[in-house]
Amino acid sequence: MSTQTLTERPARSTLFDGMTRYIPIGATVALLLALYFGGVANYRNFDKPQVIANLFIDNAPLLVIAVGMTFVILSGGIDLSVGSVMAFSTMTCAWLTVEAGLSAPLVVALVLVFGTGWGLLIGAVIHYFNVQPFIATLVGLFLFRGLTLQISTSDMSMREVKFFQWGMTHVEVGGGIRQGGFWLPYLSFAAIAVVAVAFVVLHYTRFGRGVYAVGGNEQSALLMGLPVARTKIGVYVVSGFCASLAGVLAAFATKSADPLRHVGAELDAIAAVVIGGTLLTGGAGFVLGTLAGVMVWGLLNTLIQFQGNLSSWWARIVMGVLLLAFILLQRGLARSGEKRRT
Repeated sequence: MSTQTLTERPARSTLFDGMTRYIPIGATVALLLALYFGGVANYRNFDKPQVIANLFIDNAPLLVIAVGMTFVILSGGIDLSVGSVMAFSTMTCAWLTVEAGLSAPLVVALVLVFGTGWGLLIGAVIHYFNVQPFIATLVGLFLFRGLTLQISTSDMSMREVKFFQWGMTHVEVGGGIRQGGFWLPYLSFAAIAVVAVAFVVLHYTRFGRGVYAVGGNEQSALLMGLPVARTKIGVYVVSGFCASLAGVLAAFATKSADPLRHVGAELDAIAAVVIGGTLLTGGAGFVLGTLAGVMVWGLLNTLIQFQGNLSSWWARIVMGVLLLAFILLQRGLARSGEKRRT
């Protein structure tokens, strides 16, 4: 075998490995387009701009916790507490403003600080005590769901609190629905801003590069002198903040708090992240892929609504099938890469 062949093969293999990381997100975008154009072909008014805008309205809290989950999964971890933290945050907003009479802006600030602090605590436990993320965050899932039910076992309304009218205050684009445009509330812009900030952090900052490095190989990251402890704890801080922010956005959206709402939200977030192309083992993925994954979930629910005679559970059934398919796709690509390297 010639020297030229030996030198060309690693270069081609590296190039192919670099391209394969785009295959899952490419599949997600293709699926998203197929769902949308399938809806346009089969349902009247599906092509209205407001249909797309509604995806950002109905799924704003899910999008925010999915962004936080993206950081965690990229680092090789998992966070099962986000759904419960989200519900606890919404319920805390309701109780502190309605029952305790505290100022709503102060309550929102306290809730965000609490979520960030929880992420800092659980991240430190995972890193310094070498606890598996699944077990550590499972504690939060049970703890905060129980605390939420301790605050109230029934729905609490926040409609009398003027501050929470802000969330659904909207901006009309293109003249609004009557003139062929659409409207978006401020809470949707907040969710989009979270995606934009996460994109910049992951791709253009030292912390973001550290997240990818730790998720790819923690030992190699240590040998390279990267701040592994700070990075591992940092991703849970981000996730905790996003979970509490999602709870605040849910309070703005519904102006109420239900202790049993958001059950399973952590699983929806994980599914959106994986379907968006992020590897469950960490080290590869894109926050814009997570956005696409959330939009897939939203389009499935929208299609069911337009159909009119299907149970909403069909969206979860289809999502489960898609999740399995994307996991198998990831494993297939990983095995293919291993064979090429050997």
